[in-house]
Amino acid sequence: QVQLVESGGGLVQAGGSLRLSCAASGRSFSSYAVGWFRQAPGKEREFVSAISRSGGTTYYVDSVKGRFSASRDNAKITVYLQMNSLKPEDTAVYYCAARIPRSSNSYYTTADEYAYWGQGTQVTVSS
Repeated sequence: QVQLVESGGGLVQAGGSLRLSCAASGRSFSSYAVGWFRQAPGKEREFVSAISRSGGTTYYVDSVKGRFSASRDNAKITVYLQMNSLKPEDTAVYYCAARIPRSSNSYYTTADEYAYWGQGTQVTVSS
């Protein structure tokens, strides 16, 4: 089992950048595929990005492609989401999630495919 804690959220102006971190308990975090999701007020939770166990495969929702970048440092048991060129519509609570993947390059894009979730971190982008 793994416990996840997100950090790095905050208030930023449109066009700015933030880097979210997802820190995990346990030395086996390198065995997990990780996803990022977000939920804006009054909206359903939305997939944002996924990164494979190896870190060699990443996937993004179209709305963030070219602006967001996921990476991981398995030695530091942390996954990152670098968010650049932020827009007001990126405002949401961001969650990281993890699961044991089928293969080292597998990634997952739906919430119900993940077993473990963090508590979320608020990202607010002002216009």
